[in-house]
Amino acid sequence: MSLVDLSTIKEYLPELAGSTGSDTQLTNLRDRVESAVARYLGFPVPDSSLNPVLDVATYTFFVDSPTKYDAFTLQVPISPIVSITSIHTSYNRQYTVNELIDSSFYTFNPSAGRIYLDPNISTKTFISGYRANKVILTAGYTSITLPDDVEHGICVWIAQLHRQKTTQGKEQISQANSTVRVSPKTIPEEVKELINPIRCPELVL
Repeated sequence: MSLVDLSTIKEYLPELAGSTGSDTQLTNLRDRVESAVARYLGFPVPDSSLNPVLDVATYTFFVDSPTKYDAFTLQVPISPIVSITSIHTSYNRQYTVNELIDSSFYTFNPSAGRIYLDPNISTKTFISGYRANKVILTAGYTSITLPDDVEHGICVWIAQLHRQKTTQGKEQISQANSTVRVSPKTIPEEVKELINPIRCPELVL
């Protein structure tokens, strides 16, 4: 499900105000740009999709070890965390009922993508080993929680790509007896500056 409304996108394309002729194209472009932004932010592919998405989805992670020097803290490769479905610690990677960590034993920091066991009550710690810690959780944004900077960046990139459709695959064009270099089609630096502060933890640690 896309997060940015078409009416918001059209605020960045005033030439389309009051027109619905480009709605299908903008809808398709929005889906692709949102997925590209999710990939740039470091979002993995969720369990139910073939592409990264920004909206809330379910993920299954196998984390080899807790954070260094702290067996009670686990870093997952995504943020923001919305909820945690289950956590197992398993040396033999069986993830049985006996290896399930009770939900009352942990809390999490949504924006940091970290899960914390309470050392005062937890009967387990996170362990080290290949795929030893299995975490099933939901993470991502809704249209309400999507940061303004991300929404703005998405709209800026969509507007740029929409206006550059006729120059796709070209580095320069001839115009009025002169050669004009066109803007690159990669993610704009302006957009990167807006969304870099909220890239996923694994990209900045």
